[in-house]
Parts: sequence; C-alpha cells; structure tokens
Amino acid sequence: MKDILEKVLDAIDMETFLICRDEDEGKGLMLKLMEQLGFKDTNIVFIEHNGPGARIRARGYIYKPGDSYGWLKTDEGRNGQ
Repeated sequence: MKDILEKVLDAIDMETFLICRDEDEGKGLMLKLMEQLGFKDTNIVFIEHNGPGARIRARGYIYKPGDSYGWLKTDEGRNGQ
C-alpha cells in the first residue's frame, strides 16, 4: 500500500457517520480513528450532529506544501530528476 500512497497528490478525505453525544465527542472519535489508520496530520473539514450521531469528514495529509513528494521521485529516488 505504501507505493499507492506515493501516488496521492496531497491528502485523503474520509467521511462516515459516528454514533456520539455531540460534535465535540464526534470530532475526538474521528481524530482517534484517523490516528489508528496511521494518519499523523489530520483536520476535520466537516461535521454535523443529527440524531444519534454526527456526519464527519476528515482529511488526512500524506504531503503538505514543501514536503518531498513521493509522486515526483524517479526510480533513483531523486525528486524531479
């Protein structure tokens, strides 16, 4: 799977509905889920509590501006060369 992640331009969005009391609990649960999936840098980009839980979208960054982008590496491992 590591090779596929090197093809991601910048981030992966994940959306789900989590059972929770309110948006604060839902945000905490989603951040924990993203951490368990291996994302170290995550933002919540949408959250809406409704009924038994919240619809939540999180963005887990693979690359941020200025990073060494995997999709630019050649077979020799040099960026853009």
